[in-house]
Amino acid sequence: MMRVLRCLVLFAVLSGCATKYQEMGFTGGVAAQQITADTWRIQSRGNAYTGAATVQDYVLLKAAETTQSAGGTHFQIVSAADASRASTIVTPGSSTTTLVGNQAFTTTSPGSVDTVIKPGQDVFVRVLKLPLTTPPTAGLYSAAEIIQFVGSRVQRPS
Repeated sequence: MMRVLRCLVLFAVLSGCATKYQEMGFTGGVAAQQITADTWRIQSRGNAYTGAATVQDYVLLKAAETTQSAGGTHFQIVSAADASRASTIVTPGSSTTTLVGNQAFTTTSPGSVDTVIKPGQDVFVRVLKLPLTTPPTAGLYSAAEIIQFVGSRVQRPS
C-alpha cells in the first residue's frame, strides 16, 4: 500500500515534467534538418513522462512550421519511423532489523523493476507549394490547418 502511495505522489510531482515543444535538448524536444531542396527530416523525442501522441503532435507541428518557413503550403509525409527507446530501472529492496529486549523484528521492503518508455519519431516530409483549395488526400497535410488545430494543444515552455 505504501509503495502505491509513493508512486502516486511521485507521479503527481513529476507530471509537469513531460517534454515541452522546444528545440531538442536533454529532456527531448523537436528538430528539423533540411535533407534536399524540398525534403526535411523532423525528429521528436520525449522523456518518460511524455505520451506517444504528444510526440506525434510535435512532429506534425514542426513539419507545418518548417513548411511555412520554407515557403510551402502543404507537406507530404514521405516516410516515418518509430524512434522510441525503452530502459529498465531497478530499485533495490531494503531490510531493517530492530532489537527489542531479546527479540529481533525485521521489516523488509521489496525492490522493484520498472520499464520506462521514451517515445520518439523520425519523419521525412516533402514541402509542397499547392493552391490552398487543394483537397485533402492521404499523407498530404495543410501546414496552416496543422498549425491551427495541433498548435492549439501543444504545450510550450513558459
